[in-house]
Amino acid sequence: MAVIGWSGIVWLVTSQFPTVPFRWLFYALLHIALTGTALPFIRFVYARFARDGGAYVPSGTLIRQAMWFGVLGSAAARLAIPRLFSLPMIVVVAVGLAVIEGLLRLRETAGWQPKERRDEIRS
Repeated sequence: MAVIGWSGIVWLVTSQFPTVPFRWLFYALLHIALTGTALPFIRFVYARFARDGGAYVPSGTLIRQAMWFGVLGSAAARLAIPRLFSLPMIVVVAVGLAVIEGLLRLRETAGWQPKERRDEIRS
């Protein structure tokens, strides 16, 4: 993912004019590049700091958490165009994404299931 994203950004910046379709392509490629770049680091953090060595972390969780870095980077790039890129704005966006991720992790680790779902699993 990282190689595709970064090589696409290099191609886009060096050979295209910044018209609207290429601007949106830039955001998409930046998101892919940052997600692919963050993925090994997220895996390393789980392997280093998780209780079980990160062996039982679902791949969807790793990808989702890496995608938050892509979203944050794309949002920062988008906010830079109208000159809204500032440290407080990025902190607000990052805290918002962290809260969303925390709620998603809380939902993943919750053991409660609806009564109908428990009955389906037992039978």
